[in-house]
Amino acid sequence: MNKTQVKAATHTYPVSIGENLRHHTEDYLPKDYSSILIVTDASVSDYYLSDVMASLSNKNVFSHAIPSGEKAKNIDTFYEIQTKAIECGLDRQSLIIALGGGVVGDVTGFAAATYMRGIDFIQMPTTILAHDSSVGGKVAINHAHAKNMIGNFYAPAAVIYDVETLYTLNAKEVRSGYAELLKEALLADKDLYDALMKTDLTSLYSQKLINHLTKGIEIKAGIVEVDEHEAGLRKHLNLGHTLGHALESIFGYGSWTHGELVAIGLLFSLRVSEHAYSTNLPFEEVFTWLKNNDYPLQLPELDPETILSKMKSDKKTLNSKIQLVLLQAIGQPALMEISDEKLLKHIQDFQLEMKQRSEQGAEQYEK
Repeated sequence: MNKTQVKAATHTYPVSIGENLRHHTEDYLPKDYSSILIVTDASVSDYYLSDVMASLSNKNVFSHAIPSGEKAKNIDTFYEIQTKAIECGLDRQSLIIALGGGVVGDVTGFAAATYMRGIDFIQMPTTILAHDSSVGGKVAINHAHAKNMIGNFYAPAAVIYDVETLYTLNAKEVRSGYAELLKEALLADKDLYDALMKTDLTSLYSQKLINHLTKGIEIKAGIVEVDEHEAGLRKHLNLGHTLGHALESIFGYGSWTHGELVAIGLLFSLRVSEHAYSTNLPFEEVFTWLKNNDYPLQLPELDPETILSKMKSDKKTLNSKIQLVLLQAIGQPALMEISDEKLLKHIQDFQLEMKQRSEQGAEQYEK
């Protein structure tokens, strides 16, 4: 098992990563609690809820399942969790456990942050993607017009990451999670980037997963500890997300996975970075790796103006000016304000290039 400590402004919390941890949940609790509410989703509950409940000796253990998917990350689900907490009699010495992927972690964390003005919660991620969202203390729900617009900074009391729960993920979810690992590697670690470029996502095993996840979490923790509330450096974690979030909003939450659209956003950021800094970045290598691992790279035809408008609703936008996270090189991110005119041209060029690449791929397949 690997353990990483994350320093938040209010407290330091442990991130434990290993196998079989869900059967020993109580061993990883930071203190005794008067009662515990486990929030999970309809899919995860069938696999792992009974394991976690059986691992807790507290007599006052309750559970609540929310719908699966990004569409559940809304004000109605948030209110449901609050109602369940009240009905179960949770007090200020109670604990809420988020057992699931990023959606469960975000909405449950936001509920914990606001229930009685804040009680402890623990993240128990069950997806690769959630390695990113479970660390750093960002909790939120979506608004119909923008992703993660309603939320708070609220650090968990602990993160318990049982990699055995990742073995039930489908290929789509594995791809989604590894897009965030790729983002972290591009931001801060050339060695991790090189390792990922050699990784076949269809042949992962426990120790490789643990190593990749630990490294990704360490990168995120290092950034968050310096800038927990996103005053500067933490904005770099938005690499690939300004376009990715815009596309999520356009397509409707849940039609593509978050990571699949982040992957598109990473390619876009690499191309814009090459133009902005007149440098060569590994666009071709990243594109080939994504393609070889079956990431969907063909976008439907979209109005560039609509994409630009959605990008401007991103939380990193200041005074209606888009701040895009770019790369001067692997491990050298930078924040650049780009005019609407230039960004619109970048979007049009990128759409054209991706369409041409898709058509060329189809022609080669037919031959």
